Formats: sequence, C-alpha cells, structure tokens
Amino acid sequence: MEINGTKILDTYAEAFPVWLSRIIITAATKKWAYKTAMEATGFATSKIGCPCEAGIERNLTKKETPDGRAGVSILICAEKKNMRSIVSSRISQCILPAPTASAFDGFPEAKFRFFTRMHYFGDTFEEQCTIGGRKCWKIPIMEGDYIGEERFGTVKGIAGGNFLVMGKNQQSALFAAEAAAEAITGMQGIITSFAGGIVASGSKVGCNNYHFPMPASTNHLWCPSLKGKVSDSKVPDGVASVYEIVINGVDEISIRNAMKVGIQAATETGRILYIGASNFNGKLGQYRFSLHDLF
Repeated sequence: MEINGTKILDTYAEAFPVWLSRIIITAATKKWAYKTAMEATGFATSKIGCPCEAGIERNLTKKETPDGRAGVSILICAEKKNMRSIVSSRISQCILPAPTASAFDGFPEAKFRFFTRMHYFGDTFEEQCTIGGRKCWKIPIMEGDYIGEERFGTVKGIAGGNFLVMGKNQQSALFAAEAAAEAITGMQGIITSFAGGIVASGSKVGCNNYHFPMPASTNHLWCPSLKGKVSDSKVPDGVASVYEIVINGVDEISIRNAMKVGIQAATETGRILYIGASNFNGKLGQYRFSLHDLF
C-alpha cells in the first residue's frame, strides 16, 4: 500500500490496557492554564521510568469548563492502584501552587472514583463550596483562595498505539514526524506524552546482552546504524532515520483516528520513504492496530 508516494508497511502497532484520569485545569488566562498543564504533565513520557504517562489533551473553551474560565484538559495514564497518589501529587505540587489555577474532574461519570484529600492543605481553614454544580473546596492561599474538586474518576483506556516515520535522513524524517504530531495535537481523547509528540529512542521490552535486568533497552530492530550489524534488522533499504509517534487514548476508535490523521499528515510532506509500526509479537499488549486497516 502507498499513500502520497509513501509505502505503508503491512504491519501493526501493539498496545496495552491502562487506566486514565482527566484533569480539567482552569486559570484566569489561557497562558496560565497552559503553563500549569505543562507543569502537571512533566516527567511523564513513559511508564518504563516515569511514575506515569501524561500529556495535554486539548484546549477548552470557557463554556466547557466548570468555572467558566480558560481551560486545558490533561490525561494521566497509570495503573489503577497508583492513580490516586499520582493525581494527588500532581495537583498538590503542580496545580495548587500555580497562579490562579484550579483543578476539576474530567470524568465525572466514571464508575471508579477516588479522593485526593486536597482540602487538608487548608489546615482547618478550608470551606466547602459549589462551582458549576460540583462540590469543591475553597482553600486559603497567599494569592487569595484556591478552588477546586478533590474527587476524581478513572476509566479504562489504551496506551502504546504508534507508528514509525522513516526517511532518507534525519532532517526529512523529523520534518514529517513534526507534521504528524502537529496534526494529532488537540484531538479529543488522546495524548502523545513524549517531547513534541515524537520519540527518537524507541525501546523494546528488557535487554538481550547484559547479565543484569533492565525494564527496556534500545529497539535495535529499528536502529538504522545497526542495519548490516544485526541479523534481524527491520530497517528498509535507504532509510537512515526513524521516529516513533506513540499515542495513548480513551478507546480504540480514538487511537485509530489519531494514527490515521498522523500518518496522512506525515505522508503529505513528501519527505519520507516508509511508514511502519512497532510491535512485539503480542508479548506487550492485547490491542493490535493494523496500518492497512486504518485506510
């Protein structure tokens, strides 16, 4: 299969189940809502070494936020048992201290819910209040008052949807990967947690050549500089640089749509030779996203 002159390899992306919480961050201005969201999604690229995976989902209009202010929604992806501590720490350490910021639950109808117990920061000076029909807490802070929810929902989602962008050199591959990531940005129900939505160092589960255990190591199958040095290289001829776009989402439809949009945008640049995907022969997760089936 070819799209815009780019060959789409007959392969699939392998993904795995995860739990998601959505936090709606509001502030007095779009600038402070975005700055707060950036801080709250820091150190959250991959569960391999980070406490969670997280990213900005999209900007919200004032009509979409509980308090009628500028807003940004973020998604946090983690194991269910760890979600309360992760959400609590990111609200308390990243959102509460941010100027004019508030945090609200983005999954109010979720079956599974947890309390962050944020109001204890008020040291008994806190008061309950209602914002947009939601039960919130007003906590005195030096700025004035922090107002937000402390009960959040978590739902089942999917992590690890992906595709590979391959070019004849680093410049062309990166240009196309940037186009793909930009096209996906702002789509509802998905995030790309890595810097700029792009992964330069794709990984495989574990390692093959050291005597000590590691959770992950370089995905040598897709390293162009190893072509000719390893017998199982998957890098096509003529490819000198590969970038991966990794997508987490609320369901299969959201991830499929994001993959399709991103691949289409990458091929439209006319800069790349192949589109592929990363999988581990079913050893990583139960979800498979065939590239050909997307189209």
